[in-house]
Amino acid sequence: MPREKKSEKKDEVKTVPEYKKELVKKIAEKMKKSRTILVASTKGLPSSQFHKIKKSLRGKAEIAFAKKTIILRAIASVEKGVLQHLKEQITADTCLMFSELDAYELAGVLIDNQSPTKARAGDIAPFDIEVEAGPTNLIPGPAISELGSVGLKVSVENGKLAIRQKATIVKAGEVISDKVAGVMGKLNIEPMKVGFIPVAAYDAKDDKIYTEIKIDKEGVLKELRESLGRSLGFAVKIGYTVQETIKFIIGKAVMEEKALSAKIGSSTSTEASG
Repeated sequence: MPREKKSEKKDEVKTVPEYKKELVKKIAEKMKKSRTILVASTKGLPSSQFHKIKKSLRGKAEIAFAKKTIILRAIASVEKGVLQHLKEQITADTCLMFSELDAYELAGVLIDNQSPTKARAGDIAPFDIEVEAGPTNLIPGPAISELGSVGLKVSVENGKLAIRQKATIVKAGEVISDKVAGVMGKLNIEPMKVGFIPVAAYDAKDDKIYTEIKIDKEGVLKELRESLGRSLGFAVKIGYTVQETIKFIIGKAVMEEKALSAKIGSSTSTEASG
């Protein structure tokens, strides 16, 4: 019988391509030199929006796109405080930004450059989405049942559908259904934002990882206006005199003087008639 030849298995050693090594080295060098390393989500970001935002970031931040493995290797090669914990925030749809701005300032720039877009089924509502009462551009037909299926009461006015009363069709934090997404699309409601979404950041100056860097500028401004209104009213009530309150205090005094004069005049008339 012929002798069987034994197959020899050779251990295959995977070699890392030179260009990947250079990319890891380049990203690692940026990490060492930058004050802020911000991780941003690029999920659903169209190329047109990317180029627009990239242009607005000139002089403020550099963007680095690479595969997850490349970014993780770059982080692993840098001995810089608690930077290693940033690896937990890296996913397949993220990029890195390097800047001398602090994390929250850079996140604010990214938020300012986000654009509104329509919601898709499965998206999470960022806030209570309400439909105001009033006319629409929709003609009667299937749209009547579609709007009704999400709780909207409609009527026909001048050949078009009109929303009879304001209604909330999805609450903040809820998953947007296919029906709700379809209705919002027909009504041109764009509750979502498209752009770079800040996920986390490393601040070399403070040697800290920040994971809660979502900024709601409109919400903060609203809260400030409400607080200002309350504080102004309180300051006027206690007679706290400053430039911002003096005209209100004088106005209040004038009104009180008129009310008091009217009361005194009324009392005098009563005594005279008696």
